Amino acid sequence: MSAQTRAAPDPVPSDMPESSTLALFAGTARAGAAPGGATQILARYLAATRPADLPAAVRKEAHRGFLNWVGCTIGGAHHDAARNAFAALAPFAGPAHASILGRAERTDAPLAALVNGIASHVLDFDDTHLATVIHPMGPVASAALALAEARGGVSGADFVTALVLGIEAECRIGLSVFPEHYDRGWHITGTAGIFGAAAAAGRLLGLDETRMARALGLAATQPTGLRVMFGTMTKSFHPGRAAASGLQAALLAQAGFTAAEDAIEGRRGWAEIVSTRFDPEQITGDLGHRFEAAFNTYKPYACGIVIHPVIEACVNLRAAHAPDPDTITSIELAVHPLVLELTGKAAPRTGLESKFSVFHAAAVAIVRGGGGEAEFSDEAATDPRVVALRARVRATIDPTLATDAARVILVLADGTRLEEKIDHAVGSLLRPMSDEGLAAKLTALASGVLPAPRIEKLVDLCWRIETLSDIAAIAVFARPA
Repeated sequence: MSAQTRAAPDPVPSDMPESSTLALFAGTARAGAAPGGATQILARYLAATRPADLPAAVRKEAHRGFLNWVGCTIGGAHHDAARNAFAALAPFAGPAHASILGRAERTDAPLAALVNGIASHVLDFDDTHLATVIHPMGPVASAALALAEARGGVSGADFVTALVLGIEAECRIGLSVFPEHYDRGWHITGTAGIFGAAAAAGRLLGLDETRMARALGLAATQPTGLRVMFGTMTKSFHPGRAAASGLQAALLAQAGFTAAEDAIEGRRGWAEIVSTRFDPEQITGDLGHRFEAAFNTYKPYACGIVIHPVIEACVNLRAAHAPDPDTITSIELAVHPLVLELTGKAAPRTGLESKFSVFHAAAVAIVRGGGGEAEFSDEAATDPRVVALRARVRATIDPTLATDAARVILVLADGTRLEEKIDHAVGSLLRPMSDEGLAAKLTALASGVLPAPRIEKLVDLCWRIETLSDIAAIAVFARPA
């Protein structure tokens, strides 16, 4: 499988002065002069990078990603997956130091990381790094916020730095084995996300290069996530487990627990075991110059991102023509090859399964006019009007289409053909969601969970994270009063 071409502009201005850290960890990495293997080079960069080394545009993208994560986590906090996980494990938890966003309960940091990671992903509404299909913020933010809240006194500026570096670690490691790793059946958000969680937590703990390398090693030995689980609660368990395990890896490394310091690239190491291809240059190349957070995207619809162009086309057709679903004889879709590979479930039985059905997505968008959380619920998946129309959806592969493009034709009983083409769906790199759209998304997801004044305050705090003396303030406002 192939990923969407990264068409975003260079995230680092060409006239940006190169700091000593950038010179050491980016220039030398490009020249091949940095000592050590990929694990060691990455650990050195994660431990030594200063907040000032991160461009303003990249830090802004971390604000956007974190705000999106907060909304998704609150929105998923009362889903059965999050509820069941907390109910099963809370009786065995330690001191209540960290919050479950969207819920009144507090628990220990590892369990908070697990449950928040589950909640953030269960709606399939979270961010996507299109080049790897990793959902970066789930593992990283879930681990980082739980640790920051438990420790106390973590500034917003330090927190944003940890987020950016965590995303850098997981996405670069993901790129080094993608797509072969994903094609083997691994859920890359879990398997690579654990590195991001370990890096972010290690950064907040102030790990030096040696301990950071060990944290990455401990992460490497715990790959989590199988694609066979898609359509079940266990899919959302993957970023949750990655968050909790990555946090524990950093804590163990801080305490002196040892691990192989070439765990990623070493003989019988992570890369060799989980993939048929490994490119270490994807991990070490352009460190400090290319930032993967700049290539993150955000979903306007609560389902697999490859379905989004189909939903957008159907929503547009409904708005323009108001077709009666009972008069539609067929919905003809032309889609990228990945669509049927990832979302080819023809007859989903549950809301979770429907998120992987392009047939359901097209039908529900015509019947209900959207693709939000409600359109991918158990109720929507069994709605008789949706089910009936779903059976009349036909999908064909068009390899000339980009992953963010689709064509949709509605064929009506009188022979009328209504056509809509989407070249780049909203939420793609070329049509990113606006700040206002992300704020509205958080507000919609949190409505009914939090009182309106708390939601408004939460949005404000997310936009100005770096002014906060203690990031725990966000967790406070993300809980019901």
